[in-house]
Amino acid sequence: GHIVRNWKVRWFVLLQDKLLYYKIEGGKKEPSPKGRILLDGCTITCPCLEYENRPLLIKLKTKTNTDYFLECCSREERDSWALDITGAIHAGHPVQVQELHRTKNSFKLLENISLHHIVERMCDSSTGIKLTRNLEQGNRYKETFTGSALVDWLISNSFAVSRFEAVTLASMLMEENFIKPVGARSTEATRYSDLSEQFLDDSTALYMFAESSKKNISSKGELQFNISELSGTIVKQGFLVKQGHKRKNWKVRRFVLRADPAFLHYYDPTKEENRPVGGFSLRGCLVSALEDNGVPAGVKGNVQGNLFKIITKNDIRYYIQASSKAERAQWIEAIKPLT
Repeated sequence: GHIVRNWKVRWFVLLQDKLLYYKIEGGKKEPSPKGRILLDGCTITCPCLEYENRPLLIKLKTKTNTDYFLECCSREERDSWALDITGAIHAGHPVQVQELHRTKNSFKLLENISLHHIVERMCDSSTGIKLTRNLEQGNRYKETFTGSALVDWLISNSFAVSRFEAVTLASMLMEENFIKPVGARSTEATRYSDLSEQFLDDSTALYMFAESSKKNISSKGELQFNISELSGTIVKQGFLVKQGHKRKNWKVRRFVLRADPAFLHYYDPTKEENRPVGGFSLRGCLVSALEDNGVPAGVKGNVQGNLFKIITKNDIRYYIQASSKAERAQWIEAIKPLT
């Protein structure tokens, strides 16, 4: 928000020269846009590192110097939006758009590697990366490591087989807000638009663990939760409206469906921390659509229709609204094979 600096769910539509955004009421977007962002003369920053607890941000600065911060559901969605918005900004420069596609397609996370697992290993007191004090331009930094030290550590611990792969992996850790640049040398590099140049394999570039990363690894229980439940492959994600268990009110939640292991988590898009507020295993669950005529038993409040129900193996019932019958069918179709 521009006046009250809070975060709200908006439905975005990208046109050739502008980005429209709409309010969502009852799981549906309003017919008239709440606002618009003119793309002529815009500059885009992705990833945007200005909010430490929000690693999935895109920043747009208009030619009138108005800043817009947009948060996406995932790294893949963020990169996809950034690519398409950049394409609209540079619509008259097809060579630049082609270069963006090449950059995006070549920058992929290596398979079967969990970033949470890497951070856990990095923080190990005996085998993790060595933290030192460093001095740069008169400033003292505690508990830092250099870019080249991290690259060496990733290779020596078999997370990468080459320095190029290690730099790619380190860039991912920085993008997902596990580590952050400190000092002029490494911070300046984040201004490059080319993702491959944002992390420096350099003995003079300093980095440290981000505060959110420290919180994630401070509790063994939280760490196990992150690794076991959140390490699965993302199958589907998006915004749905969920009925609360206690107050029976309806709130917009960002749902993420994962396989291997099969879990459905939901997030509060207004919270500062990008952590699930709830979730459950899908093994043994039953999922079904609910009829739109009448209010089903167990459902209260303002119901717009397009409901479906998930019953866990512990007999806990979740009532969820989609924005359309087609979206409801897509979610049910994605969930059923994982039960």
